Amino acid sequence: MEAIVISKFGGPDVLQIQQVPKPEPVAGEVLVEVFAFGVNHAEMHMRKGEWDEWNPISGLECVGVVAACPGGEISIGTKVVGVMGGMGRNRPGGYGSFVNVPLANVVPVKTELPWEQLAVVPEVYSTAYSCLFTVLDLKPGESLLIRGSTSTIGQAALHLAVDAGARVTATTRRKERFDFVKTMGAVDAKLEHEGLQSEFPSGFRFDKVLNLIGNRVLLESISLARPGGRMLQAGWLGGLDPVVDFNPMVQMDSGVHFSLFHSKVLGTPDFPMSGIPLQDIVSKIEKGAWDAKPAFVFEYKDIQKAHEMLDSHNAGGKIVVKH
Repeated sequence: MEAIVISKFGGPDVLQIQQVPKPEPVAGEVLVEVFAFGVNHAEMHMRKGEWDEWNPISGLECVGVVAACPGGEISIGTKVVGVMGGMGRNRPGGYGSFVNVPLANVVPVKTELPWEQLAVVPEVYSTAYSCLFTVLDLKPGESLLIRGSTSTIGQAALHLAVDAGARVTATTRRKERFDFVKTMGAVDAKLEHEGLQSEFPSGFRFDKVLNLIGNRVLLESISLARPGGRMLQAGWLGGLDPVVDFNPMVQMDSGVHFSLFHSKVLGTPDFPMSGIPLQDIVSKIEKGAWDAKPAFVFEYKDIQKAHEMLDSHNAGGKIVVKH
């Protein structure tokens, strides 16, 4: 079969289409024929050799049909989404024409969405839902700050939070995107920058904060959550550099809950895919309730161009590759 392979660490040009052995069906797993997949920032870091785990066949997610299921849990030909479960990290990922995915990380879906649009859903909506409702325990009427709202996870979180009745303030690096996030339902938009507290009245705090920028604004994001509130970090748009000399005694207010979420835990017993209403999410997108179309769609042969767009950080939405 064909697979996109990281031939060595480096820029987009190191991604090469090669012939590799087709995976064999394995009990407890589902062999998926891949028709499209989303491209993720983690895969950029893997390509560069900056991630803790990586596989030469990258790809954290995929959409396609079941080609084999030794245990018979899912019928052959069923449309499915596959996400994480070690894909692209400690096992081959969705950049292959076929991929074995652990059963716990495969979700059947009924939809007539085009493959490239369905490919927007798996990783970003599973992550956003887990962040908002599993970890942050977001409730109707609560105030929520999303830092990095025009990222792929940020947009998904904005759709989900507004749909749940939260009052969302969204940050973005570009003022011209203010109308975009307000159209999506944000009650306010702020320019993303360090020192964001200056944009709000003295002493103002949010019920919940979702930080997708990362360590660069970690301490500040904690300070923007009220006592008894929650701050969750689930992205690293600002880079992977660690926080230097973090002293919670001095730099954290009492009573603020700080959590981390990494999508590699999706499908584990603590974060089962069954807890994420992916069919409902897909149905809402299909009915037009949310505009969740990919920002860019590339052909399989143009994977290097897809990663060039990823490296630019200017996609403004999900990048998808289709077969």
